[in-house]
Amino acid sequence: MAAPAAARDAWDAARAGGTHLLMRHAVAPGTGDPADVTLGDCSTQRNLSEAGRQQAERIGRKLVENGVAIDVVLTSQWCRARDTAERLGFRPVKDEPALNSFFAGRGDRAEQTEALKQRIAEFDAAGRKAAMVSHQVNITALTGVYPASGEIVVIRLGKDGGISVEGQIRTD
Repeated sequence: MAAPAAARDAWDAARAGGTHLLMRHAVAPGTGDPADVTLGDCSTQRNLSEAGRQQAERIGRKLVENGVAIDVVLTSQWCRARDTAERLGFRPVKDEPALNSFFAGRGDRAEQTEALKQRIAEFDAAGRKAAMVSHQVNITALTGVYPASGEIVVIRLGKDGGISVEGQIRTD
């Protein structure tokens, strides 16, 4: 059975030059994190479930099967995002603090969103495609999209500094 036109268009957008993949981490049951959360200490954070780990690996395979070339994977420093990024199977995987969650006042929405746009501009200037693993609040702030766990939002940075959504890929 053929994929619906919107799904084919989203994969075409993912393969296109000048686009980047902004992805919510895979399934991590619950909402938010404990008050004593510490970056680098996964025992203090909400983490991927077994289904989430499998989902992240499946997403990596789908990217390869659909011919999406990725030059670098940027990730939030939160364990669930890093685990998702590593399980995609692309290298290198690099920490990007601008992708860290700012849910519940844990970061600076405006500052991080601008920093992320700058990183995207750097990749555009170098002709490189990035996959970026982040959190719902960050993705919604940048795009207006409320992504499901593991959902990919294909984005493009315009000459005016605005972000356009070129497609959405549900991965479950």
